[in-house]
Amino acid sequence: MRKGLVVQKYGGSSVANVERIQKVAQRVISYSKKGFELVIVVSALGDTTDELVELADKINPNPPEREMDMLLSTGEQISVSLLAMAIHKLGAQAISFTGYQVGIITDASHTRARIIKINTDKIKEELKKGNIVIVAGFQGVTLNQDITTLGRGGSDLTAVALAKELKADSCEIYTDVEGIYTTDPRIEPKAKKIKRITYDEMLEMASLGAQVMQARSIEVAKKFDVPLHVRSSFSKNTGTMIVKEVKKMEDVVVSGITLNKNEAKITLCSVPDKPGAAAKLFKELAQAGLCVDMIVQNVSHTRQTDISFTTTKSDSAKASRVTKKVAKKIGAGDVLIDQDIARVSIVGVGMKSHHGVAAKMFGILADNHINIEMISTSDISISCIIKKKNAEIAVKQLHEEFGLSK
Repeated sequence: MRKGLVVQKYGGSSVANVERIQKVAQRVISYSKKGFELVIVVSALGDTTDELVELADKINPNPPEREMDMLLSTGEQISVSLLAMAIHKLGAQAISFTGYQVGIITDASHTRARIIKINTDKIKEELKKGNIVIVAGFQGVTLNQDITTLGRGGSDLTAVALAKELKADSCEIYTDVEGIYTTDPRIEPKAKKIKRITYDEMLEMASLGAQVMQARSIEVAKKFDVPLHVRSSFSKNTGTMIVKEVKKMEDVVVSGITLNKNEAKITLCSVPDKPGAAAKLFKELAQAGLCVDMIVQNVSHTRQTDISFTTTKSDSAKASRVTKKVAKKIGAGDVLIDQDIARVSIVGVGMKSHHGVAAKMFGILADNHINIEMISTSDISISCIIKKKNAEIAVKQLHEEFGLSK
């Protein structure tokens, strides 16, 4: 008797070598023997994606994004086929598919495509045959048959989207840690595992640098109320449940501390203080497909202004080129890039109902002689741009002073 449908996603570290692929195969089969129908989403092996990016950079430091998608999508094709082979060797039925084969249709925004629809007919047909269905994460195809990828961490999005479309009973995200922690345990050994966390808090943490899950996947999970269980592929312990609400969530002011070292700050200097200058800059950045995060504008006594904004390091060269073009058009000055920065953030739903949280954060940084370059806030988070050399001490001190080590 079938117990229900489970979607499982295994990250690159979970399938980094032959031994780990075999371990995943054993875990998958153990679920199948209990009577579950299974759809397995797999990332590329280990550091394959990074290695492919490095290879491309040696050929062409500024490659066409369409060709990058063609290249990067090959990583997942290797891992799904190897996992299917491992499952077959253990005596179970499995079949592997690319995103294209299972009908994951996306828009044409290469390297960061968005899913338009999924045709689940092929998956359902194979499940009826008794197969474990293995799907390549991170990838899709446009209506014009061009291969696309869903951005870094896109396998999470594949899993959540499939869980929603297939009306799965559960969606499990397997990684190399045992769940969501109050901060990165590699930086702060006193970090504690969080048993349950809200979509809002997890979305904020993912957006601000926590690398356990892709932010876009949390958005989809929240929108369609897909409960997620983040757990380790190396143990059978319960992980972290990501859900709509958590009891007593307002009792905890700060739930977690995040750190993102993958950011760059771009400053457009000496911008004429005239209406429309900022609009011109950010319109052209948007048209180039670039996402901008923090923005700070300072008007001096000379009636000129500097505009600073942050973007990902990978987008910084392209953003700089666009900003320099705009600078010439509007008669602005130099364009500066600073990649020696980091973003440290505190996150917690309880911040909505507690005052003085920002003052406490700024005080902790000041006490440790850490200068703040930019600040941004939301209802449940406060972020500061600081020098990268101060990043880890900032995380440790904030984690301690906000009582997350207890």
